[in-house]
Amino acid sequence: MRKTRMYSDVKTWNPFLGCHYECVYCKPSFQRVIANFTKLRGSDCSGCLNYTPHEHPERLEKIPSAKTIFAFGNGDIAFAKPEFIRKAIEQIKKHLERCPHKQFYFQTRQPKCLEQYLDDFPKDNVILITTLETNRDEGYNKVSKAPLPSKRYKEFKNLQWDRKTVTVEPIMEFDHDIFLDWILNINPETVWIGYNSRPKSVQLNEPSLEKTKEFIDALMENNIAVKEKEMRESF
Repeated sequence: MRKTRMYSDVKTWNPFLGCHYECVYCKPSFQRVIANFTKLRGSDCSGCLNYTPHEHPERLEKIPSAKTIFAFGNGDIAFAKPEFIRKAIEQIKKHLERCPHKQFYFQTRQPKCLEQYLDDFPKDNVILITTLETNRDEGYNKVSKAPLPSKRYKEFKNLQWDRKTVTVEPIMEFDHDIFLDWILNINPETVWIGYNSRPKSVQLNEPSLEKTKEFIDALMENNIAVKEKEMRESF
């Protein structure tokens, strides 16, 4: 097994965090980490402890000092108030006046919610991201309350934005040719691929490592940059 921390050279900025999609693989990993970190800091913020969508306005002006910033990385901005997101974008623009070469990630499982911000985002500095664990809709509602993969794909593909990234993580069983066409139609700068990091806590329908590597090779043959997160034999 090979493990690589996703976005290892990125710092997260969380004036908003939380989500209602209730992805089964998120609860024993990501959400638990946030809750434990909140307790270690001595905070009693119920939103952070329970991963419910909420704002931290006091963090708006505290943009981290890293070259790449993952905005709202501990939540999904589909659940944020648009007026609050626009306040955050204004802070980003002010920050870019001093640090014009920084870039910001904005990720969501509901890409359509990003349409309302496209005219506000600084075009050269923002990379939009969505997660596509698979191309298969059947049975996905047992994994997550997020929009079905096919809907997510269409919304993300149709976003009029040049800089995009896709995370295929945690990867689930897929149809090679269909899924490859999806990614090529999106034309992302980068694709992140990795397996479920808590296989003993949550069992997903996973492809074999051989199939995943064939998919990675096909992406690279089409000039798509691929970064691997956690690669292992499927359970």
